[in-house]
Amino acid sequence: MDGEYDFWLLDLDGTLVDVEWSYTRDVFDRVGERLEYEFTDQEADILWSGLTGSRDRQLRQWGLDPDEFWTAFHDEEDPLVRAEQTYLHDDAAFVTDLEEPVGLVTHCQEFLCEPVLDHLGIRDWFDARLCCTPETGWKPDPNPVYRVMDDLGVGENGHTGVLAGDGASDVGAAWNAGLDAIHVERVGHERRGRCVRGDYRVESFDELF
Repeated sequence: MDGEYDFWLLDLDGTLVDVEWSYTRDVFDRVGERLEYEFTDQEADILWSGLTGSRDRQLRQWGLDPDEFWTAFHDEEDPLVRAEQTYLHDDAAFVTDLEEPVGLVTHCQEFLCEPVLDHLGIRDWFDARLCCTPETGWKPDPNPVYRVMDDLGVGENGHTGVLAGDGASDVGAAWNAGLDAIHVERVGHERRGRCVRGDYRVESFDELF
């Protein structure tokens, strides 16, 4: 794939980095106390990794109000602790070998994303980055993808790009924006409960080069 694309877009959480389970479990324990709801390990895993697609839809199925959940969730997350508990996947270093422009399109909120980038020393991996908000839209909405493409100077000018991520929303955002999609399966099909389609389906970026 080296040189096949004019630019690369990447997701962050679950794609290039992940968080130690002990941190995830602790956050869900504290959020559960606030909401008077006891999250099982499976439920915490489903929400953290987005295993069933839309997290808001999943919350409603469990009888939880998404706005109340996310308010509690973000209040209970400590950016510095999260950064310290975040690690790079071994295969993520391929980004440093890319000669093409690279953009980051992540659902990770800015107040959490920035300390992670600094702690791991990967801020300079990206020529442009966007942390999605209700104003920008959320993947699979292509609008945040378009915004990063414009920041990279590759929007609407015939450039061929690819977006890589670990979720169905990443694949959807890629296709909705007219890009190829790479799905990197970090959790396994059995744990996810389904297969996610993509132009490329890999378990490691090492398979692409």
